Amino acid sequence: MNINIREYADEIVKWTIENGPRIAIILMLMYIGIKLSHVASSRLFAFLGRRKTMDDEYKKRADTLSAVISYLISATIITVAALMILAMLNIEIGPVLAAAGVVGVAVGFGAQHLVQDVISGFFILLDDEIRVGDVVQIADKGGLVERLNLRMVVLRDLAGNVHYVRNGKIDVVTNMTKEYSRYVFDIGVAYRENVDEVVRVIRQVDEELRSDPAFGPDILEPIEILGLDQFANSAVIIKARTKTRPIRQWSVGREFNRRLKKRFDELHIEIPFPHLTLYMGQDKAGQAPPLRVAMKGDASARSPLGGFGDGQ
Repeated sequence: MNINIREYADEIVKWTIENGPRIAIILMLMYIGIKLSHVASSRLFAFLGRRKTMDDEYKKRADTLSAVISYLISATIITVAALMILAMLNIEIGPVLAAAGVVGVAVGFGAQHLVQDVISGFFILLDDEIRVGDVVQIADKGGLVERLNLRMVVLRDLAGNVHYVRNGKIDVVTNMTKEYSRYVFDIGVAYRENVDEVVRVIRQVDEELRSDPAFGPDILEPIEILGLDQFANSAVIIKARTKTRPIRQWSVGREFNRRLKKRFDELHIEIPFPHLTLYMGQDKAGQAPPLRVAMKGDASARSPLGGFGDGQ
């Protein structure tokens, strides 16, 4: 018994001496290959990004594709290294691959959602629908895309909540920051105001904002006045829109609204609040009935013409 144990120990030591360094080299090469793939992928897309005119937009796509490609290369390197180690352990690779194929088919039937997620994620990347850094609305969730892979999209909304959305659940993608963004204004002023004068004031405020070094670089075009859009209950609505760099529309829009409100106050242009007009009707003689107003809890405070009695 002691002889057999000693023989087995000698064989293990002998095998370790012969194959241990090889396995160590394979593992070391695997680690180096993974690191080099990450570095090469990042530098390649960074180099290509410097040659593009749309630096910000291309950088978003480059960051997204770089992460996904690095993940796929790492998975491939690990698989090849595992097969090489199995071969050194004198384990037949053929039966292992056949078994893996059968298991893969079985798992495929049981993991249809996973397959759907991967296929949907592949086409999302292929069509360049979503990139890291975009602000999107998907699956009734909206926010900034923090991470994207073949399985899911990770969003963070304005309140800081993180949403994990499976790619298979994405039917419609609303990308609010692809290539450029727009901010739409619905500017309401009183019916008494001169619309042409209001339009001139809007253009002046936009020109001043574009001249501001803090906001001008984010604005791509002068404001577009679409005209008098509707006659609302207590205001006329002038619709306009501005074109900005991606994800900058909200900061530009808020600053524009602040300056426009300040200018309207200076020029005494009224921004109305809802009004209510009461029509009491007329009889056949053209006379309107009296409007009786009473203070709540004081029945004596009445006046036939809408005034208040002495009880006030």
